[in-house]
Amino acid sequence: MKKILVPVDFSPNSMNALHVAAEIAHKSGAVLEMLHVNIAAIYSTPLSEYVVVSKFEGDDQQYDDTAVSKLEKLKMELLADPAYANLNIQIRVEEGYLHSAVRNVAQDDAVDLVVMGTKGTSGMNEFLVGSNTEKVIRTSPCPVLAVPEGTQTFAPKIALLPSTLKDDQLNVFKYVAGWEKLFKFHTRVLYLNNVRNLPTDGSAEAQKNRLAEASGLKHTDVILTHETFFEDNAILSTADQFKADMIVMGTHQRHGLSHILFGSITEDTVNHSHIPVLAVPIGWSGK
Repeated sequence: MKKILVPVDFSPNSMNALHVAAEIAHKSGAVLEMLHVNIAAIYSTPLSEYVVVSKFEGDDQQYDDTAVSKLEKLKMELLADPAYANLNIQIRVEEGYLHSAVRNVAQDDAVDLVVMGTKGTSGMNEFLVGSNTEKVIRTSPCPVLAVPEGTQTFAPKIALLPSTLKDDQLNVFKYVAGWEKLFKFHTRVLYLNNVRNLPTDGSAEAQKNRLAEASGLKHTDVILTHETFFEDNAILSTADQFKADMIVMGTHQRHGLSHILFGSITEDTVNHSHIPVLAVPIGWSGK
């Protein structure tokens, strides 16, 4: 892991995510990049020929300068902490929609991980709008760690990995193996709904073992569950049952009509989880 990106809007929730990102950067030796996105800029386009364009440009520049100053202050505060004194911290301010700015910066700067605070969402707002975090998960070119409100530290001991146990999950297992080396946690693999129609004679355990061996994931066991329609609820209840402090999920990052019709178990889990959720794009081959 070489670079970690953390969007910062200066809210308490994003501050929590920033400190989690700093802990991971410290552990991995990665560069930490703080990004503030000026979403107000997309609404400052003049609507009339009588509006003075320079006023909007001036306001945007003042906003960006203020954001840079705030980011510099946060950078100095982090570096003043002995635990983070040696971090390589970069700052960046962009304008536009949050999820598209994160995607573009992640691509431009070869980011390996996005760490983002989330407050979740529910009800009609979840159905119609969703959360900024789930939009980032759906469009990010790299894995995203969603950090729930109230998270103070990040030192996972038990990770829950819901998996189809299909061969396309191998890269997800490899990614988890890299995190296992950093944090020395134990991974419990949750096999839901028997999508491979594996018999209940140890076949799921055997397939998990094959993926774990091929990926280098060392400390694992498998949990079989009955078929359920509410997969996100099953994931969250299993995480509570086994006292997991992180959930790791592969995501197909559905877009457009496919997303509207089928949604995403990963996004549903992120929206309702009280522990961090690491969303890994299926096919991700980064380190």
